[in-house]
Amino acid sequence: MVLDCGTGARALGMDLIREGQRQVHVLFSHFHMDHLFGFPFFGPVYTPSCKVEVCVPAHNGEDAKVKLGNYLRGTYHPVRLADLPAQISYRGVRPGRPFDVGPYQIQAVALNHPGGSCGYRITVGQRTVVYLTDTAPLARPGTGLVDGRPPPGPERRVLSAMKDADLVIMDTMFTFEEYLEKMSWGHAYPEYGVALAEAAGAGRLALFHHSPDASDTALTAQARHWAAHESDVDISVARENEVIDLGRD
Repeated sequence: MVLDCGTGARALGMDLIREGQRQVHVLFSHFHMDHLFGFPFFGPVYTPSCKVEVCVPAHNGEDAKVKLGNYLRGTYHPVRLADLPAQISYRGVRPGRPFDVGPYQIQAVALNHPGGSCGYRITVGQRTVVYLTDTAPLARPGTGLVDGRPPPGPERRVLSAMKDADLVIMDTMFTFEEYLEKMSWGHAYPEYGVALAEAAGAGRLALFHHSPDASDTALTAQARHWAAHESDVDISVARENEVIDLGRD
C-alpha cells in the first residue's frame, strides 16, 4: 500500500520491482502537485505484469481516472495515462464509505485543506495505521480538543478514525505561531496532533510533512522536545527512509 506519490515514489518503485511485487495499491489523499508528481516516475506502472490499483478521492472509478488523467495528459509530463503499460484499475474514494483494497480495510475521513483532502484509517489483521496529511486543525483557535473544549463534528470524525490506532502519521508542518499566520494553508502543528493522538488512544504518533524551510537543527530540536514529553503516546519526528515495525499478529 503506497500513500501518495511524491519524489520518494521513484526509489520506492525501483525497490518494488527488484522485490518482484506484482500487486501494488496506491492511495492518494488529494490532487495537489506535490502528492502527484512522483506517479509518472513510479516503476510498477511501467511493468506490464504488475497490477496497480489506484484509489483517489472521486465519485467512482471513471471519475478517479479522469481526475488523475488531468495531470498525466502529455502537458505536465510526456507520458499520458493511456500510455502506461501496467494493468491499472481505478477506484473512487468517498469519505464515510469504508472499502477494502486487497488485504486492507480502509476508512476515509474528510480533512481541512484547500481543495479538500482525505485522511485514511488502514487496517490489516490487527494492525491499524492512520494517515492524516495536508490538514489544518478541525476546530478554530480557542475551540475544540486542543483548547480543552468539546470537539466539533469534523474533529470528532477524525478522532473516531484515529481511535486506538497503532500508528498515526500526521501533518504538523507549522509551529503554532506559524499556523496562526497561515491558517488558510491547510496544515497543522505538533501540539494539535499530540492532543488528538492522546485523546484517541493511539500507540504511536509520527509528526511529518515538515516545512521545506525547516532545518535539520530545528527538526532535531523538535524530536528531542517530543521525546521528553510525558505521554502514553510514543511521539517521534518522521525521517526519510524510516522503517517502523508494528510487529505481526
